[in-house]
Amino acid sequence: MTTGTRGSWRLRVRGTVQGVGFRPFVHRVATGLGLDGVVRNVDGDVVIDLTATPPELERLARALRDDAPPHARVGDITVAAVPALSARTGFTVAVSDDAARAEPGFAGLPPDLATCDDCVRELFDPADRRYCYPFVNCTACGPRATIVDDLPYDRARTAMAAFPLCEECAREYHDPADRRFHAEPVACPRCGPQLAWESGPVRAAGPDALAAAVATVAAGGIVALKGLGGYQLVADATDAAAVAMLRRRKARPRKPFAVMVADGVAARQLGQFSTAEAEVLTSAARPVLLVAAVPDSPLAPGVHPGTGRTGVFLPCTPLHHLVCRELARPLVVTSGNVADEPIVIDDAEARRTLPAVADGLLLHDRPIRARYDDSVAHVAGGRLRTVRRACGYAPAALPLPVPATRPVLAVGAQLKHTFTLARGDVALLGPHGGSLDDADALAAFAATREQLCRLHRFTPELVAHDLHPGYLSTAYARDAVPRSCRVPVQHHHAHVVACAAEHHLRPPFLGIAYDGLGWGDDGTFWGGELLLATYTGYRRLGRFGRAPMPGGEAAVRRPVRMALGYLYGGEFPVTTAPEAFLARLAPAETRIVRRMVDRGVNCPSASSAGRLFDAAAALLGIRDDAGYEGEAVVMLEAVASRAPDSPALPWALRTMDGRWVFDWGPTLSALAAGDQPVPVLAAGFHRAVVEVTTEMCVRAAERTGIGVVCLSGGCLHNAFLATELPVALAAAGLDVRLGSAVPAGDGGISYGQAVVAAARTAAEG
Repeated sequence: MTTGTRGSWRLRVRGTVQGVGFRPFVHRVATGLGLDGVVRNVDGDVVIDLTATPPELERLARALRDDAPPHARVGDITVAAVPALSARTGFTVAVSDDAARAEPGFAGLPPDLATCDDCVRELFDPADRRYCYPFVNCTACGPRATIVDDLPYDRARTAMAAFPLCEECAREYHDPADRRFHAEPVACPRCGPQLAWESGPVRAAGPDALAAAVATVAAGGIVALKGLGGYQLVADATDAAAVAMLRRRKARPRKPFAVMVADGVAARQLGQFSTAEAEVLTSAARPVLLVAAVPDSPLAPGVHPGTGRTGVFLPCTPLHHLVCRELARPLVVTSGNVADEPIVIDDAEARRTLPAVADGLLLHDRPIRARYDDSVAHVAGGRLRTVRRACGYAPAALPLPVPATRPVLAVGAQLKHTFTLARGDVALLGPHGGSLDDADALAAFAATREQLCRLHRFTPELVAHDLHPGYLSTAYARDAVPRSCRVPVQHHHAHVVACAAEHHLRPPFLGIAYDGLGWGDDGTFWGGELLLATYTGYRRLGRFGRAPMPGGEAAVRRPVRMALGYLYGGEFPVTTAPEAFLARLAPAETRIVRRMVDRGVNCPSASSAGRLFDAAAALLGIRDDAGYEGEAVVMLEAVASRAPDSPALPWALRTMDGRWVFDWGPTLSALAAGDQPVPVLAAGFHRAVVEVTTEMCVRAAERTGIGVVCLSGGCLHNAFLATELPVALAAAGLDVRLGSAVPAGDGGISYGQAVVAAARTAAEG
């Protein structure tokens, strides 16, 4: 074909290209080029049929990749010549085609997007027909994953199908020049969802419902608000009595609450923001962002007791914008549930369970199709670090460094549970589901898994799972498929691989995995590990010194027990008697724990970084009991931040059984001596961990010739470690990687499991 000759072509665009304004974008570009053709959704892709000369085709393909809408993610574009298309004048957007996918992969189901600036301006413009309408949206914002019934993503396949468009909304929806052109959730007060208020026998609708909810919060009450991916509990964050009441009713005694504020100006009254943090705060994902707290902020002391960090986020829906404007104060906005239960998404369940916590329900008639809690993130080393991947981030696709030749379902761990689907060269990391420790949590996992599998026509052939025999996820794997279809993956190998896969590293690589507990291949608990790893296997090069956990799980809930385990039965001696520590304990507890340790009764051994941090917090008198998982570690970090320039405490590194082992004896002895201020000791403890880790990695690099280090595990959510450890390793000449999109904690375990399962299957042929 000569340069000026028009031919007929089909372009297929894969990636996150539905629900992000991609078809209207294609229409604008093609029309601008004067092309004739049609664009439509086909399953999860966008397909373009058109006539064009080769130069025109090249310009179109370049624009699709380089100028795509901000929330689109273009994976690949295939171009094929096709038989002559029927005569067509102009370029149109056609009805979607739900034909089966020809190749393995995933439909690009987009995450929900926070209300854009244009829609916010409309929301607060008295002259606009959508003034104060709580469901304003356009192609650049609004619900996506939480309203989808089926793919391709079209209005008829969403929860919006029950709301026929009025004449004006229909005109916008079909107008290529309008920013609501094929915006599937588009609505207005005449044709869209409506608010309702329920508080005992009191009922209200529309603006009166909003007014009733606002009045309840202003009077010190608690409101259950129906958000994007579930109900949320809202209270005045400046009212100490309201915060205390929320803690009591929700059965959440000390775990920090997230705080929503109207805008960035209000956010800076609560937290200290770098440029990178401000960008994350205002991003379309709208995560709860953990930042250094401002001293003497207006928040009630019970919002984030003793943590030194505030979880701040901005409104993500028009309803949140309206509530924030009306109340004009910081608001606690937390998951609509009782502690440790799944977030409520069903209206009937909300009416049944939430009145025990809330004084009224602010609900609406748009159904929630999938459970998505708020995401949580922080910034370390100038980059986003996802702590909890949920609304705004999930279920965006992630790469598989080794394609999965058989569909894999990876079922994750127990705490901070997620699951992952893997097929072809793509993985979908599902949303955060909380702790998988009871029937309700298991049912929530099953519902979300079934929805994503149905949407993507996914039938797993392999199930990857943790080694721990007591995890409900492991039990699910045993029940779901025969042994030949199960892929057991060691916990810390999954951690390290998740980091490596996100960065698409070529193996082998070194991996640091620091967390609370994970089942080791030797039948003990691990948690302070240095691995030499590939995507299929690993070798343990180093570890933290072991100590018994008196009472097992009881030692996790009471760090004092963990400290006694290190003192009375640890692998290394603590040479300084911790007199102040022992003096504040009941003698009976000390005697019982020592007897348990001496006799080895219910004292599983652990080489855990998290448990060592617990012990340090207890020895320093920072936290004796844990009101929530990881509280002692959080509090220890907060105290350490008061003396950031403190030198490292003493430490030692031994060689045992061919591995390097962190001898924490000198470190804990220095803590026990207590001859310096507590913040100095806390910071010195952190810096000792940084130094010993760096030394282990340098030795490992010299021995193996591998200079790439992946950092993972829940302890890497500690801002001190996440900031200083990469700097120290880089200064030692190592190439350091830390996850961004994938949580370093157990929320990333399922992704690592899926990568390992895919790689092992490929290696087996």
